[in-house]
Amino acid sequence: MRIAIGLMALEAYITPMQPPPTGQSFVSRRDELTAQIRAETGIDEAMIAALVETFYAKVRADPLLGPVFAAKISDWAPHLEQMKLFWSSVALMTGVYHGRPMPKHIPLPIEAAHFDRWLELFEETAHEVCPLPAADHFIERARRIAESLELGVASANGVLLNRGERYRRAE
Repeated sequence: MRIAIGLMALEAYITPMQPPPTGQSFVSRRDELTAQIRAETGIDEAMIAALVETFYAKVRADPLLGPVFAAKISDWAPHLEQMKLFWSSVALMTGVYHGRPMPKHIPLPIEAAHFDRWLELFEETAHEVCPLPAADHFIERARRIAESLELGVASANGVLLNRGERYRRAE
């Protein structure tokens, strides 16, 4: 009996997994997930637009973050449209954003304090603009994004962070 169970477990282990969905099945599954998230959180494109517009108005006025953005962005309209697509993809899994955020952040003069302030403003805005389930959904993802970008910026600058460590630029 043990041998038979062991062989079944081994067979299950070595049997090739089903390939990931492609084509129409992938699109259908993504549409189902998007509809589920919308139903559970109330997030829609209008909410995403309000969040992005309100958040970046605060960012532009912020003494720490404003200068970093001002040095790179002169025409805000295209940036805001990209951020709306980005947050639609992140929050609703729509797949409408096709950019690469990491390379844009690596050369910026940013460190832990910038990511902390970005998150502080984002969380504040999400709570102001969104109902609680939507705010929680956005904030959870924003925290992951900030952590990932901070790790990427640190790594690109030759600093490997251990768990719990934060990136500080060399003086």
